[in-house]
Parts: sequence; C-alpha cells; structure tokens
Amino acid sequence: MTRATVAVPGVRLHASQLHGSLVEPLMDSMNFLNEIANRYPNAVSFAPGRPYEGTFDSAAPARYLERYRTYLATERGMSAEEVNRTLFQYGRTKGIIPELIARSLAVDEGIHLDDLESVVVTVGCQEAMFLVMRALRVDERDVLLTVAPTYVGAVGAARTAELPTVPVADGPLGVDLDDLARSVDTLRGEGRRPRALYVIPDYANPSGVRMDLATRRSLLDAAREHGLLLLEDNPYGLFHDGSRLPTLKALDTERRVVYLGSFAKTGLPGARVGFVVADQEVVRADGSVGLLADELAKIKGMVTVNTPPVAQAVIGGKLLEHGCSLVAANRAEREVYQDNLSRLLAGLARHFPPATGVRWNRPSGGFFVVVDVPFPADDALLEHSARRHGVLWSPMSHFDPRPEARNRLRLSFSSLSPELVETGLDRLHAMVTERLGAA
Repeated sequence: MTRATVAVPGVRLHASQLHGSLVEPLMDSMNFLNEIANRYPNAVSFAPGRPYEGTFDSAAPARYLERYRTYLATERGMSAEEVNRTLFQYGRTKGIIPELIARSLAVDEGIHLDDLESVVVTVGCQEAMFLVMRALRVDERDVLLTVAPTYVGAVGAARTAELPTVPVADGPLGVDLDDLARSVDTLRGEGRRPRALYVIPDYANPSGVRMDLATRRSLLDAAREHGLLLLEDNPYGLFHDGSRLPTLKALDTERRVVYLGSFAKTGLPGARVGFVVADQEVVRADGSVGLLADELAKIKGMVTVNTPPVAQAVIGGKLLEHGCSLVAANRAEREVYQDNLSRLLAGLARHFPPATGVRWNRPSGGFFVVVDVPFPADDALLEHSARRHGVLWSPMSHFDPRPEARNRLRLSFSSLSPELVETGLDRLHAMVTERLGAA
C-alpha cells in the first residue's frame, strides 16, 4: 500500500539518502495493518495484540499517582520538594521505579536481583530491545538470531540498530535446538558472530507457542554451549490457564539471560513503560567492571534521556496498590483472555470441520492463535476480508519469511468482547467459505 505523493517546492530527499532499513518491507508492515484498521473501523478486528479495554478505569491513573507520591514521602522519606522534583523534573536515566520492578519480579516470577542497578526503565519494551541490540552491534560481523516466526518489532529494532537477523526454526516446543546449532556453526564458518537469540518463551507473538520446562532448560544449556546471550521477552507470561512455568531468567544461574519486560499488557498501555534487566558484567577499557545495564543507560541517555517520571509513577502506584504483584493486578484481565481463547477455539471447531482443510494451533494462554488455510492469506485477501466481510486478521507473512507462512493467518482475541469474538468468527467463516468456493 503506497501513499499518494503531492508535489511541493523545497528539498526532496531520495530513499538512498536515508537509512537502509527504511526500504525493507517489514518496516511497512505495522503501518499497513494500522491503515487497514483505520479504513474499516466497523470491521471486527482480530489483528491487534492490544489489551482488553473493558477493564480500563479512567480514575485509576490519578489514584496510582497519589499512591506513589505517598510511597515517596512515607517509605522513602522524601520532603514535599523532593517528591515534586522526582515526579516532575527530568529523572535519572535508569528510572525511578527499579526497586518496585525488582519486588514485582521476585513476587511474580521468582527472579531475585542482586543489584538494582541492573534495571533500566525504558519507554516501552521496544526501547529496551533497541538499546540491547545497539549495544551488541560492534561491526558488520555481528548477528542476532531470532526464533521464527517472531515479533516484527524485534526484527525492526535490530535492523534500525544495523544488527542483521537470522531466523531459527521454532518447532512445536518453541525452538528447534538442532537448527540453532546449525545456524551458529554456519555463521561462524562464514566469519560472522552470532551474539544472542531473541525469544518469547511464553505464548509467543505471533505463534502463541509456549516452551515446556525441559526445552527451557535445554535452551539455557545450548546458549552456554554456543556462547550466546538469550534475550527473553515476556509480555504474555501472566495470561495462562493456571499452569505457570518459570521464566528463562528465573532458571538462569550464569547471567546469560537479558530480560525484557513490559507494562503495556499488565500495567497501562498508554503509559509506555518497559524495562530491561541486564545484570551481565562488562569489563571496561580501563579494566574496571560494571554492568551491561550501565552501558545501556549511556545509549538511552542519547536517545530518550529518561523515561517520563509521571508515567513511571502511575505504574509504580499500580504495583504498590497490588502488593507489587501483577498477577494480583490482572485477575480480571486473565479471566477475559481465557474466556475469549476458549470461545475462539470452540468457534473454530464449530465453523471449520476437518473437511474444510482449515487447521489451527491450541495455545493455553496468551493473545494469539495461528490458523492454516488452504489458500494464500495475503494482504490482498485481508483487504477483501475487511471490505466485503467486515473482519480483520494478520497475514503471518508479515512475521515469517518462510514459504509455509503464506497460507497462515494470526487471530488475536485479546482486545475483543466475548460477543465480538462470536461475531468475528461468523464473518471469518463467511470469508473462508467464499474463498474455498472460489477455489
């Protein structure tokens, strides 16, 4: 989809004069999907992986802000002037809520941090990804491995940081460890340096796949064997069916995992607050030893200076109100997502018997289900689906360059009411039935 150009006098730049990543198709993926949604506002949308809005409370941010203000005054012993400065002035680059993030990680994830300085609070998790990828990119030999299919924003962040990405197959358990070994050997044989593997172990975006415990332990062993860091992204881990698994970071005994966290799904998406735990040691040029988090903070200082303290305070207040447990803070949301997932899976089974050739996976949590269809699920079909049938979804080809992705689509059920899940399924059935008839 291209935007019409308007001739105006003045400077005209050629694409060749801009960063090379801007001409890559994946950089247009999010814009295209958003444009489709904007053009068809009445369509039922299974496209965005957004939180459910039915539990939003317009009074909550003011309450959270006041709760955090009280915390600074009573538990931190700050004067009124110090409280105001902390909330409304430029803040420290690493953020003002690392201690509350550390408490939350300990309560919910069993992750116990030895040093609060290993936490950098970021402008969403997207910034956290960029900081890590920029830091790991030394020269053109460096490569980031990604479990395919993967979150397009992670690949985009890597390309913007000039860090090439190489896909590793996912497999039914979340990562193909044999393919990982082959990829590492091939890259090193070519004189390249695989630095890290980006992975979403819990209900991955876009596949919905969750690694079992044995695979998590094996992946840590493989990372040690291959000399890799693991970049663990965990936005969906709390939204499960009651069977939680430890994160890679909780199992990590060698500080091999860089943990990427977000409050977009569990706190408040509009606050745009994320974080990174980077407790790996770094030996500096002068021989002194610091933390990777210190180096990330240097980059952040030149990119966003600091994460808005007021936004951090809102998240900090929500954590304090719920005993620093995001599990406790998201009980209602978890029920919505589990109910929507059950409705979606039941509806797919009702609408698409085996004879249709339509197949899908059955995740136990998260936001996404992947559907295989016996025809190309491309951008042209998506636009037809929106215009003719009033239903939106995401072509898997936006997330996965492999040929098998062409006949797959992603359904996100997180942002819909139960009634819209049912309506959307009826419309999806009509679209698929029409397409099968045409074939």
